[in-house]
Amino acid sequence: MSSFVDQIEWNRDGLVPVVTQDVTSGSILMHAWVNEEALQVSISEGRAVYWSRSRSGLWRKGEKSGNTQKLVDVYLDCDNDTLCYQVEQLGGIACHTGRNSCFYRKLENGKWLDFEPVLKDPSAIYGES
Repeated sequence: MSSFVDQIEWNRDGLVPVVTQDVTSGSILMHAWVNEEALQVSISEGRAVYWSRSRSGLWRKGEKSGNTQKLVDVYLDCDNDTLCYQVEQLGGIACHTGRNSCFYRKLENGKWLDFEPVLKDPSAIYGES
């Protein structure tokens, strides 16, 4: 009997992209990657866990900032190669820039414009200067 993870079309690095959406507002909060372990841990812990390609390890969203993501639902797209996490964004900030969403730039007249405000200075979140 195959597991639900066997139905996912993992890329050659054993990863799939995951789009993270706020379950209440429907806003797209961020995009990241997961491997099988990150997906399994997300489900078992009930919180969003990703695979950090830069650190080559599991990344529990909010482990430094405190802005965790409570996992509500997980969806698989029609090609079996992209996931969607629906989450409750605790702390109201999903982006390392201090914004609610990582998708805070909008293309207008050929230029990227910031349309979402910084809710908290990143140095206050991460203790960096």
